[in-house]
Amino acid sequence: MLDADVAIIGAGAAGLSLAHRLSSGAAGRRTPSVVLLTAPPGPLRPPRRTWCFWEAGPGVYDRALTASWQRLRVRGKEGSSTESRIAPLRYKMLCSDDFEELVHHDLAGRASVRVTEAVVDSVEGLSGGGAQVRGSTAAGASVDVRARWVFDSRPLEALPAARTTLLQHFHGWFVRTDRPAFDRDVVDLMDFRTPQPARGLSFGYVLPTGRRTALVEYTEFSAAPLTAHQYDAALRHYTGDVLGLGAFEVTARETGAIPMTDAVFARQTGEAIFRIGTAGGATRPSTGYTFAAVQRQTRAVAAAFRAGRRPAPPPAHSVRSRAMDAVLLRALATGRIDGADFFSDLFERVPAERLLRFLDGRTRLREDLSVGLHTPVLPMLRTAAELPWLPRRPSAEI
Repeated sequence: MLDADVAIIGAGAAGLSLAHRLSSGAAGRRTPSVVLLTAPPGPLRPPRRTWCFWEAGPGVYDRALTASWQRLRVRGKEGSSTESRIAPLRYKMLCSDDFEELVHHDLAGRASVRVTEAVVDSVEGLSGGGAQVRGSTAAGASVDVRARWVFDSRPLEALPAARTTLLQHFHGWFVRTDRPAFDRDVVDLMDFRTPQPARGLSFGYVLPTGRRTALVEYTEFSAAPLTAHQYDAALRHYTGDVLGLGAFEVTARETGAIPMTDAVFARQTGEAIFRIGTAGGATRPSTGYTFAAVQRQTRAVAAAFRAGRRPAPPPAHSVRSRAMDAVLLRALATGRIDGADFFSDLFERVPAERLLRFLDGRTRLREDLSVGLHTPVLPMLRTAAELPWLPRRPSAEI
């Protein structure tokens, strides 16, 4: 006998989003029973982090947003500036603590969802259909859940084999300045007035939440992360020498590393077992953005379930998008293109609203080709011709 229709492993962006969508059906529709398995407090829980994404109009999680903007700015290496309005889109900032609080508040009022703290040890298919999840609580008690469908959002221990893998690694300070220092209406999406690595790129990123408050990050696309000392040095240079913030207080920090890879992620590991989120390929290889793709995946799963279809997560990104991303990653990794100039030129030459739709995989072939014409054509063509002959090699542990 099954304990639930659905078991969800992991309560990060993907797991919580799926539980929220499955349990929020319209009146009169059957709501599946859900067991959400979340890791106990400790090292298996992800650290506090910030997600950003863009969408038109109001969104499901607007109640938890820290801020949103309709003006983006990109600064070139020499200080040139391109500022764009992105209407009807809004660029939205969502802190994980606020997202989790909102979702858990909603789930607490929904009898169809049961939240269980446990470390999951194994997931196995059942001969009669469905799957069994085994784990243990922090106190050592056994947890055994049988469900018709299992969705696993836990991070992978190692990436699948790939032709190219870079990391988007970053360190950020939430700052409060002594004087007004920010334009609260404009996000600095990429500020390339930072020392550039030999291959890949680096940039500053500024999300202003007030005239004196912002999240300021230093980000690199490169082969390996920096040391804590190197991140701090890079941020001191950016906040002091580049932004000229003057005196400020660091109120919080965040750090992370996002894989940017042309690896193929398996979305199914058993007849009734699926992967979602980054483990299921939701991270866009060329940018590292993940949250919007997670919403597309979980929305599709919930819609399939209600329609009585097999609720397999769809690909988060189209074949065409992944092919273009593979070319860009290889061109960056080989040094054939200058990453800072590449992105600066794109935002200068392509309307920002169209470029964001392109990065979200929502443009048509004709629009994709028009964007491609604003890139270094010969290096990109050379890289595209090379890719089919390159072997996919196992990646290091994440």
